[in-house]
Amino acid sequence: MQKQVEFQNAAGETLAATLHLPEEPSRRGVVIGHCFTCSRHISILRLLGSGLAEAGFSALRFDFSGNGQSQGEFAGSTYTKQIGEVKTAMAYLGRQGVDWIGLLGHSMGAVVAMLTAAAAPEVRGVCALAGRLAGTAPAHFLTSNLRAELESKGRVTFVSRGRTLELTEGFFGDAERYDLPAAVAALQAPLLVVHGDQDEIVPVAEAYRARELNPRGAELAVIPGADHMFSLEAHRQKIAELVVDWFARLAGGVAA
Repeated sequence: MQKQVEFQNAAGETLAATLHLPEEPSRRGVVIGHCFTCSRHISILRLLGSGLAEAGFSALRFDFSGNGQSQGEFAGSTYTKQIGEVKTAMAYLGRQGVDWIGLLGHSMGAVVAMLTAAAAPEVRGVCALAGRLAGTAPAHFLTSNLRAELESKGRVTFVSRGRTLELTEGFFGDAERYDLPAAVAALQAPLLVVHGDQDEIVPVAEAYRARELNPRGAELAVIPGADHMFSLEAHRQKIAELVVDWFARLAGGVAA
């Protein structure tokens, strides 16, 4: 079963979410975060939410502020704000009786999940799908023209998924505060890194690097032929099976 819910972030903005519920009440849950400029409705996240619920977890996938059906301006996005929103989602699950919690994120959502876990020792496991975990600063991926615009105007404008969007220098300055490789290396919770070897956005080398940074706690699954969005149904099904199985093993089998 699933239902549409909402909760507020620290700024008082209403965040839209979908809560997948198992047949029996569960004390175990997973918060699911989406990719940059995406929403909670992308195919792989919907499949994972349903699969986790079937395995006995309460799974909450939500739209970060300024994305999807959530309130807020995209231009106000920062890692710090998004980390806070993941923590708010965790608290929402806590109010539903969840006391065992894992984090799952795709692309940018994977980065935010990792940084959240670094500051939240109660997180029991992190699954990173197609995440840029080696920690290269976002500003490094701007074109020379966009860098010049950022320097002269304090913001950059771009088009993504049919939307004209803006990021300010505040986003890039905030990102520079975080040492992602150090967070990966220091992570105490188990880490599952899932990546396609044909990822056209985040090279699969990022996944191998993450395992090198945390060889004891990180498990790596490279999906042959898979792209960044896991566009093929066969790839999504394979990923859903291995991710759900991983969380179930962490939680000691069927959640209750």
